[in-house]
Amino acid sequence: MPPAGYFVISAVFHYLGPAFAVLLFTRLDVLGVAWLRIVTAAVVLTAWLRPWEAWRKLDPRVRRLVIAWAAVLAAMNSAFYLALARLPLGTVAAIEFLPVIVLAAVAVRTRRNVAALALAVLGVYLVTDVRLVAEPLGLVFAAANAVLFAAYIVLGDRIAKDDGVAGLDGLALSMLIAAVVALPLGIADARPAFTDPVLLAAAAGVGVCSSVIPYVTDQLAMARLPRATYALMVSILPATATVIGVVVLAQIPSLTEIAGVVLVVSGVALHRRD
Repeated sequence: MPPAGYFVISAVFHYLGPAFAVLLFTRLDVLGVAWLRIVTAAVVLTAWLRPWEAWRKLDPRVRRLVIAWAAVLAAMNSAFYLALARLPLGTVAAIEFLPVIVLAAVAVRTRRNVAALALAVLGVYLVTDVRLVAEPLGLVFAAANAVLFAAYIVLGDRIAKDDGVAGLDGLALSMLIAAVVALPLGIADARPAFTDPVLLAAAAGVGVCSSVIPYVTDQLAMARLPRATYALMVSILPATATVIGVVVLAQIPSLTEIAGVVLVVSGVALHRRD
């Protein structure tokens, strides 16, 4: 599969899983859902890859990198769900994208890519439609998630291209550590799921859709794409989130938001590698 194919799979599941998570918020507290998402990914990836063998072979530098990525994953997932409980999916996605555009801008060297970047930024601005007075706490969590998402791309890119650890082994190790890091935040809120098999299965399904599928395909894409190319392609995520918000959550966008989606997709289509 071409690298862009892996990215498309990641883009779809990146917000499909969280859309299902929103439906669980009525049965389970937000941080409980976030923690179960991380734990599910850790269990699946650990059973699949058995990364402890890789851990023993890592030098201290790579171990520090994996631990840092794990801390980012734990904090990012928690902040993302806290924002999602207060703001529409498309708005959270658009805010999430804003710091990422800086990563794309660092390596832009052609007029075509500058134009693509400008279209993507304008599109995100239109999609966002943020009202500061309505949900200030939601915006705080969304902004924190956005910064952490940019850190996730930088650290994930380094692990995907590091000769000291295979990208998927690094992902499995990071998810396992992230489950431990997030344990104090989510274990109490997740307790009701432990006595409800249906609820636990639904939360596990969210974890597979939200973390296992998109993060694995992220690593496969990152290993094959320059960071700047990947970062600009991420601009399609607000469009994906808007469509999924309509289909799964009935969050109907305005005409302005639709125009923003068109501009974001146009920017991605215009972009070419140097």
